[in-house]
Amino acid sequence: GANSPADLVFTVDIGRLNEVVEMDLVQAVNSDTLNSNIPSQYRDPEGLWFGLTTRTRSIYASNERVKDGEITTYEELADEKWKGRICTRSGKHPYNLALIASMIAHHGEAETETWLKGVKANLARKPQGNDRAQVKAIYEGVCDLSLGNNYYLGKMLQDEEQTKWANAVNILFPNSADRGTHVNISGMALTTSAPNKANAIKLMEYLTGETAQTMYAEQNFEYPVNPAVQPSELVASWGEFKADQLPLADIAGLRKAAAKLVDKVAFDQ
Repeated sequence: GANSPADLVFTVDIGRLNEVVEMDLVQAVNSDTLNSNIPSQYRDPEGLWFGLTTRTRSIYASNERVKDGEITTYEELADEKWKGRICTRSGKHPYNLALIASMIAHHGEAETETWLKGVKANLARKPQGNDRAQVKAIYEGVCDLSLGNNYYLGKMLQDEEQTKWANAVNILFPNSADRGTHVNISGMALTTSAPNKANAIKLMEYLTGETAQTMYAEQNFEYPVNPAVQPSELVASWGEFKADQLPLADIAGLRKAAAKLVDKVAFDQ
């Protein structure tokens, strides 16, 4: 707040960025550079937050027990053929809430509730752990599919113990043939009481430029938010995909509705 020496807030997920907005801890930035470097769906319409990198909410599939093309959409996670074959972290985790919010945006609450019940019915175990724990469960044969952010695949491939987990799965980009894969962001915002506002905005602009975006891409296994910059060679090797063009501001506005649905269907119970 007012006593903080911080100029900028850096965090992940549209939900967490939206929280600092709701707490009135950030101020608007009007920058032609930021608006040019960042596609409109990855920045706040009023300039209160800006994306730095993007990450897909992917499906991880066993490369032994799931055939190529056997699942291509988020909607298919509710298909009875996957009964007892899906693992996921809590439905209330911000990453899953954003995905559920996107489903509400595309299908409405009633249809999303039906979908969420179907996914719950297909779970191999109670939601638990993080995204990497789900891939480990696939490796161990507990389940065949999981939801996870794409960068975890890169992180697991860098970890000697976890490489075997990563090698047990294929990463899929759901709905690439229609509306596109759900994409979230890591992002930044200028604090309300920033003591070094002018320099802070210069830093924001630099971080969305080609030099910094290339560094991000090489280090964090995410996708550059700046469309002029290519992903790392490893990330590119996972294949191309179509990103959902739904503005993240719309998703932020539906997170509370998504959380209510998670409770209504007792997804985590």
